[in-house]
Amino acid sequence: MRIDALRSLPGVIAAALVCPDGLALDSHGEGGDVLAAEIASLRTTLDRTGRRLGAGEVTRIAFTSERVEVVAVTSGQFLLGAAMLRGSDTRATQQALARIALDLRDLPRNDA
Repeated sequence: MRIDALRSLPGVIAAALVCPDGLALDSHGEGGDVLAAEIASLRTTLDRTGRRLGAGEVTRIAFTSERVEVVAVTSGQFLLGAAMLRGSDTRATQQALARIALDLRDLPRNDA
C-alpha cells in the first residue's frame, strides 16, 4: 500500500517498507521480504559503524551487485528500500523513496 508508487517504476524488481524489528510492513516483488530482512540487517551494522566513527546514524544505503542495484532510505525508525535491475536509472526510484519516507511520519513510533 505505502510502496505502491514503487511498483510501476522502470527496473524495480522488489521493494519493502521495514519496521524497526526488521519485519516488512509492506513488500513488493518476489524478493520483497528478503530485501526487508537484509536492508534491516545492513542498517543495524552500518549504524554501529557510524557510531564508532562518530558519524551518526545512517540515513541512506546504496549498493550495486552484479545483477541489482539497491537503494534504501530511513524515516525515523523505519526503512524503505528498492531493488532494481542493474543499469536502471535510480533517480526516479530515489525520488519516490524520499517522497514515501516523508509520508511515514504518521506511523506509530516505538520509543521503548
